[in-house]
Amino acid sequence: MELLRVDCLGKELRLEGSMAGWQQLFWDNAVVAVKEASSDNQGSYTHEFELLMQTAQQTEATPVKISLKIDLNWQPFSLKYQLLHEQKVLTEGSRNSKDIEQQVPVKPAEVQRKVSFIGLASLGFKLLKSVKVIKVVLAGASIAAYSWLFSFQFALALIACLVFHEYGHIKAMKHFGMKTKGIYLIPFMGGLAMSDDKINTRWQDVVISIMGPCFGLLMSIVALIAYWITGETFFAGLAAFNALLNLFNLLPILPLDGGHILKSISFSMNSTMGLVACIAGAGIGVYLSYSLGLALLGFMLLIGSLEIVFEWKTRHQSHLLPLDRYGQLFATAWYFLTVGALIAIIWALAGTGDEILGLPLKILQS
Repeated sequence: MELLRVDCLGKELRLEGSMAGWQQLFWDNAVVAVKEASSDNQGSYTHEFELLMQTAQQTEATPVKISLKIDLNWQPFSLKYQLLHEQKVLTEGSRNSKDIEQQVPVKPAEVQRKVSFIGLASLGFKLLKSVKVIKVVLAGASIAAYSWLFSFQFALALIACLVFHEYGHIKAMKHFGMKTKGIYLIPFMGGLAMSDDKINTRWQDVVISIMGPCFGLLMSIVALIAYWITGETFFAGLAAFNALLNLFNLLPILPLDGGHILKSISFSMNSTMGLVACIAGAGIGVYLSYSLGLALLGFMLLIGSLEIVFEWKTRHQSHLLPLDRYGQLFATAWYFLTVGALIAIIWALAGTGDEILGLPLKILQS
């Protein structure tokens, strides 16, 4: 995780570290100081190092002593710093979680590689993703697939639900200043909101993940109001099945939105809690996949299992700033309120006596 980036004698000084306690200090992309991992992972300490500087009047470089004083607290995150040159303050300031969310991590220098078939294929795939026509092709394929399974009218309604859901993710990404590539509709699998940037905090992961179902909830509420005003059963069906779709997405199973929320909350507590919670979520997924015969969910579980393994292996080097206690409680409450509201819509429409509108509730009861 990038903790700090400031100017030091005309070149960039960058501090990177993790909650495991290790830190590395880079000056002009060269390591100048290292703090090994330890249980003492916060508090006040000083990085002291020497830089070789040479002016136009000098024939040889001379060593310059630099000190970086740090006062670090992880939960809630705060960092105060003071950069000194021979006891003279060069710069000082502080950072909080908002600064971490908005920063753009330094990208390592690209290494030139020889031309290969795999490299050309990778380049071709990247170019393909950047072409807007692929979005239209995937959208058309999705409409055709869902029309084949259900009907053309239902396919259009389902696509509208998916797009509105994914737009919630896009809106959250833009809130954090992330560059977005747009929405890709994938036949039989739903949709995908893509971004060029990576998240820096667990809070970003929670907000981006839950905003999709929240936008879906908003759409169901609007459809429900339209049903009360017009009496058209179509709007009631849209509200009920859209609520079921978003409720499914909130299952605590990776790589679904609910799984990402669970992962961010539990891994913010500690890595063992995160592993146990994500494995328990995968267990729920295996049970649902087997009992309901959902082969697609089984495939998604495989992807989620790889994500769990990756999170566990990189737990000591994670660049993601964890949620503090308030953030954990707030995210948990937000999650359960969203789930409760979606269930309430399904329950209310099932009470109308219409057999079709009662189907989502029967699916939940099964």
